[in-house]
Amino acid sequence: MTAPVPRSLSSVDGGDDRERLPSVRFAYDGHTWKEIAHLLLNLPMSLFGFVYVTTTLWVSGILTLTVIGIPLLAATLLGARQLGKLERARARALLGVRVDEPTPMPWSKRGAGSQRLWMTLKDPVGWRTLLYDFIRLPWGVLTFCVTLVSLFVLWPVLPFVARGLANVDRAMVRGLLSPSDELERRIAELESDRGVVVDTAAADLRRIERDLHDGAQARLVNLAMGLGLAKEKLLEDPDAAAVMVEEAHGEVKLALQELRDLARGIHPAVLTDRGLDAALSSVASRCTVPVQVTADLPARPAPAIEGIAYFTVSELLQNVSKHSGARSAAVDVWRAEDRLLIQVRDDGRGGASLDGGTGMRGLADRLGAVDGLFVVDSPAGGPTTVTAELPWRDRS
Repeated sequence: MTAPVPRSLSSVDGGDDRERLPSVRFAYDGHTWKEIAHLLLNLPMSLFGFVYVTTTLWVSGILTLTVIGIPLLAATLLGARQLGKLERARARALLGVRVDEPTPMPWSKRGAGSQRLWMTLKDPVGWRTLLYDFIRLPWGVLTFCVTLVSLFVLWPVLPFVARGLANVDRAMVRGLLSPSDELERRIAELESDRGVVVDTAAADLRRIERDLHDGAQARLVNLAMGLGLAKEKLLEDPDAAAVMVEEAHGEVKLALQELRDLARGIHPAVLTDRGLDAALSSVASRCTVPVQVTADLPARPAPAIEGIAYFTVSELLQNVSKHSGARSAAVDVWRAEDRLLIQVRDDGRGGASLDGGTGMRGLADRLGAVDGLFVVDSPAGGPTTVTAELPWRDRS
């Protein structure tokens, strides 16, 4: 009887019940080789980062005695952000570390150059990246030497060595190159918003000063001169003096009207006395197109929020009168949980935008400074819908 052929020694050309020999493959998988590549790149990257940090900080520290040092330090922090971006990309590609990019510097809002410089100098992302590059040189030398020696001498245990060293790298990237936490981002945003509020307040003060100087003040000066001339002619020519007094009386009425309009522009009395509903109805009555006002508010919000809402609607209705060519408009104001929502609609020609030169950008900045939102939906041909959202704060 012929002995059966063992399955392990059977021909490769046999049926499905015969096993094949395993294919030839590397002992290390792709993840291990990526970790080894990352560890070997640590030396040149850490050397470059250390030279960048020490050189730029030393030079900018020496030059702080002049006007060049502070801007150079700010440029150093901006450059550190780019180095951090490169290190995060290397960690994602070779170590599989998913670290989000930090929030960009909030420079989209208007602000002076000094404010941007100060914001850059206080950037926590840049400072943490400088710290990361400064302490990496000893670690980069150690990982490079250990990995290189293990690659030729301790290659059987190299995967374990590489994994341990790479885990330390992962921890350093997560700890120092991760985005700022929510509190840091919030602080940076509030500092930027504070600058917007200061600029807006300064612009409002300049507008009030200009209106007083060019309007009521000029009329009062003319009034004083007219009354002085009338006083001189009172005995010589009473009829001419009476005419001049009559003209002065007209000037007084015009000056009072201008002062009343200016006071309404600062803070209308109807808003303080009767609230947002009555104040918006008063604004709507002065619009050149019919405006339907609907206010559904269970209570009055804080005075600051109430004032911002009033001036937002007032500015939007002025845009409707001047630019929209609309035949009708509507204003809706209501509260949704902890937000105050405002919506102004018109059936005009549309085409409004934040960059259209109609004050939309200023409104967006003013609302953004108090955690509000401002959205414009105005396709060409209309209609236009502007939605504003403000945080609700109780009046008490």
